[in-house]
Parts: sequence; C-alpha cells; structure tokens
Amino acid sequence: MVIIMNIDATEKDISEVVNTVEETGLQAKIMEGAQQKIVGVIGDKTKLASVAIEAMNGVENIVAISKSYKLASREFHPQSTVIDIGGVKIGGAEPVIMAGPCAVESREQLLMTAEIVKKGGAQFLRGGAYKPRTSPYSFQGLEVEGLKYLAEAREKTGLKIITEVTTVEGIAPVAEYSDVMQIGARNMQNFGLLKEVGKCGKPVMLKRGLSATIDEWLNAAEYIMNAGTPDVILCERGIRTYETYTRNTLDLSAVAAVKHLSHLPIIVDPSHGTGKWRMIKPMALAAIAAGADGLMMEVHPNPAKAMSDGSQSLTGEHYLDLMEGVRKLSKFMRDENLAPLVA
Repeated sequence: MVIIMNIDATEKDISEVVNTVEETGLQAKIMEGAQQKIVGVIGDKTKLASVAIEAMNGVENIVAISKSYKLASREFHPQSTVIDIGGVKIGGAEPVIMAGPCAVESREQLLMTAEIVKKGGAQFLRGGAYKPRTSPYSFQGLEVEGLKYLAEAREKTGLKIITEVTTVEGIAPVAEYSDVMQIGARNMQNFGLLKEVGKCGKPVMLKRGLSATIDEWLNAAEYIMNAGTPDVILCERGIRTYETYTRNTLDLSAVAAVKHLSHLPIIVDPSHGTGKWRMIKPMALAAIAAGADGLMMEVHPNPAKAMSDGSQSLTGEHYLDLMEGVRKLSKFMRDENLAPLVA
C-alpha cells in the first residue's frame, strides 16, 4: 500500500506516519511524487488494521497496491527511476549502450573490442567471464582471469563494466571487478541467487527468462529489490516461441508494458533477441523508437572466429554504422518530443 500525503504535509507529519508504520514491524519508504510525497508500506498491511493512519495529520489518501511486486511497481513508485552508475545515467534522456563480446576470450581480443565500442560511443563494455552454455563441452569462459581483463579494459578506456554472475559463489569476484552485475536469462528465477545478489548492494541487470511472462520477470526483480538493492535494470532479450528463423522472438511490446507497470529502466538486447547480426540494427532502432532506455549488443573484432555467438556479433564496421543510426534517431525523438508516454 501507499500513503499519499497532502501537498502541504510537513516533515513532522511525514515523520510521524513513517514512525507509526515502522512501529508495527513494517517497512516505510518515502518517495517523491509529481507534487506530493508518498510513503510506501512494505509487508503485511493487516498489521495496520488497528492504526488509524487516515486520521493522522497530513494524510490525504491510502491506496492498496494490486501487484504482487510492490517495490518494482509504478503504483508504489510513480516516478521513473534513473540509475546513476559513476555518472552514466540509465533511464535518463539518452539511451545507454552496452557492447562487447559474448565471451572474454583473451586479453588482446577484449582490449581490441573495448577500443571499438568506445569509439562508437558506448558507455559500458559487456563480456562474459563465466559462461553458462547449453552444452557442457562449449567454452565456459576464463572466469577470474577474464574479470581481470575486463578491469584492465576499464582502466584503459574509461568504459563501465557489466558481466554476468552465474552462481552464489561467483558473486564476490564479479562484484569486485564489475560496475553492474548481470543475471542471465537462465537464472531469472534462481531465487537463491537473486536474494544473494540483492544483498550485495551493487546495481543489477536482470534479463528476462527464456519463456517468462512480464509478471514473472517483475516478480524476479522484486526478489533483488526486497533483498536490499533498489538499482535494478530490466533487459528484454527475446523469448522462446514457435518461430525458428530467429534465435528468440524479440518482444518489443515488453518495453511499453514495463514502462506502464514499473518504474525501473529497461534496455533491449537485439543480439540474443534475433541471433542474426543482420537483424540487430533494425531491431535496435525499433527498440529505441519503442522507448527503451538503452541497448545491449554483441561486438567482436572477428565474429567468424568467435568462441561463442559469432553469428549474432557485429563487426566494428557494422557496430559503428548502427551507432550512427542510434544517434540520429535519438536526436530526432528528442527534437520532436516523441518520448513514449507512461500511462
């Protein structure tokens, strides 16, 4: 539930409401509305049955939240969240770009790719040090050695680092070397991992599961947020359908749905969403037009020799061409005030 305060409610009024809520054993979070302050209440609201919150000074109204995900819901947090990671704002006016190889294969490969993505204007270098693969015989990643290469690339280029954490045991090293911890599609409902990552306090990007509904996805985000991390970025990366031409079916309607249901920023991964490098540019531009807060894409200096996902990796040339299109489209949308409405 949320307690909506009057426009003229004083700090004392708000403090008394918060104290009353917390005395019952519930959590209270103060949020800024468009004109009023809102006190979000987390927990079993029946504990407030004997407390006349409505009669307290400064209280205008109490609204029940219908969603099972409270912290991630726009009902609970009406204003869109902007996550600031070392000066890079995700959910702000400019789309954020995360680009790099599917897997960190070598120091040379990673540093070369980092220079390419930096040149194109990306703010984040992506690269998997731990690679959960469908086959146990496929390349599984360089692990800690790969994390060290990512940290070196950050030192040389200034790019932020996002990389996947796949196990509870891997949280500590990934948190040490990364700026954002990624939860992959296969682990979206690994609730034990979500809770432990949430306790870490580092920003988390949560990819949509292979066949997950939007409701399931947002409830997975709730696990992370409820454990203590408010900075969650959602990533639409395609879902499994009956279509076989593409690797997955990129669900761009999820962008509009998430913007309506949640305050969390959402980015789109057209590389995994299509599995075909030729489709990345049109789907990336469509994602920006739909209102996505950014893109994640795979870039490799030589996709033909990539140890994983070469068919969906852009060359440097194709990546730079895509980024030119992203810049032009983003500028056009800003100039024409075409940012999607949140309803």
